[in-house]
Amino acid sequence: MSTVASNTDAPNTDIGRAPDVQAMVDHLFRTRAGQMVATLTRILGFEHIDLAEDVVQEALLTALRRWPFHGVPDNPAAWLVQVARNRALDQLRRRTTWRGKEDDVRQSLAALAEGVEADGPARAGFEHELRDDQLRMIFACCHPALTPDSQVALTLKTVGAFSTREIARAFICSPTTVAQRLVRAKRKLRKLGVRLEIPGPDELQGRLDTALEVAYLMFNEGYSATEGEALVRQDLCAGAIRLVELLADAPATDFPRVHALAALLLFQGARLAARTRGDGIPARIHEQDRSQWDRTLITRGVRRLRGAGRGTSLTRYHLEAEIAAVHCLAPSAGETDWEQILDCYDRLYRLHPSPVVALNRAIAIAEVHGPGEALSTIETLVAEQTLVDYPLLWSTRAELLDRLGHGEQAARDLARAQSLGASQPAQRFLEMRAAEVLAHRTTPPADEPDS
Repeated sequence: MSTVASNTDAPNTDIGRAPDVQAMVDHLFRTRAGQMVATLTRILGFEHIDLAEDVVQEALLTALRRWPFHGVPDNPAAWLVQVARNRALDQLRRRTTWRGKEDDVRQSLAALAEGVEADGPARAGFEHELRDDQLRMIFACCHPALTPDSQVALTLKTVGAFSTREIARAFICSPTTVAQRLVRAKRKLRKLGVRLEIPGPDELQGRLDTALEVAYLMFNEGYSATEGEALVRQDLCAGAIRLVELLADAPATDFPRVHALAALLLFQGARLAARTRGDGIPARIHEQDRSQWDRTLITRGVRRLRGAGRGTSLTRYHLEAEIAAVHCLAPSAGETDWEQILDCYDRLYRLHPSPVVALNRAIAIAEVHGPGEALSTIETLVAEQTLVDYPLLWSTRAELLDRLGHGEQAARDLARAQSLGASQPAQRFLEMRAAEVLAHRTTPPADEPDS
């Protein structure tokens, strides 16, 4: 997990004495850092984006060092803005390139501090301005002069407050590669003199698709963390939902596919509290306590799904949102309409024929036609070698083999899934399932058990 706390130079005793402070700063890091960087970059110019990132990081580190001893200020966000503002002014005073701009920048930074401290309508207006700055930053990072990978990486870094290591996991590459990619992307945007603004209609659609991919990646990392002590990282999921709803509610980006992705993330987010058991081990969907599902988020998801139905466009977000809706709206696991889910996966695979979609489709096949037919699909994926390093391929095959009575082979697949790396809760789940299937290894194989 990467939060500002992971990089702090504060003594460990600080954190131990005030765990709530660390949680609060982590939350501010995820919810406010991107906004602060975007607004400071607008004021200072994109050529100073590194400075904006540095002073925001320094402000958060300062909070971690001071708040445990001096108390949390009444308005933590305003305190952070003030510290970041002062650090930025100190840095800029040493730069000759700033001469002639000092008064304008100082006035803009003063207005920034006043806006954060305001109340009532002034505060609401300022929050709207912050959201607009974040929207502008999203589209700057998604500039068509950058490669798609660089667009996604830069947006995750500046807007989503992802660390280089988290981005590397998302791209399945090294942190060094990501760091170099980020440096090149910023250098190119500086050279182009990019400004933080909403692009015109000709450029908007392409940049929007990249922004949606960023939100999708961010949510996926939070929904099933690839490493660490927690399976679910609600801060990342909440950040992804905020980002995509920001896009859905902005007049310039009020498109059906944006609402479709918002619906998908809301439906998935509604089940987060039930995704783990009391011991932190993952709970499969048929094991989840549905009373823990967030009905408010489900209602919002239904509303967004209606917005996605405008027009005739059909995207993978539409179909994935429909699948998530079927799960969320089923009265019980046994009443899930798996035939509708399989139909959605059939259409999704025709639209977006990826091996991951094929893997998920196999799960639906198992529920509709039985594990034997689903296993044939999985064996095709194994033969293609595309997902051999993907733990879910082996854990899914293990579940099907177990249902067919092949416990020892299922246990070997679960061990292979575990060897490929996962979060600690996922590792414990795989260990638990391996023990269970080995306990059932004396069960005679069934040619075609009931689905």
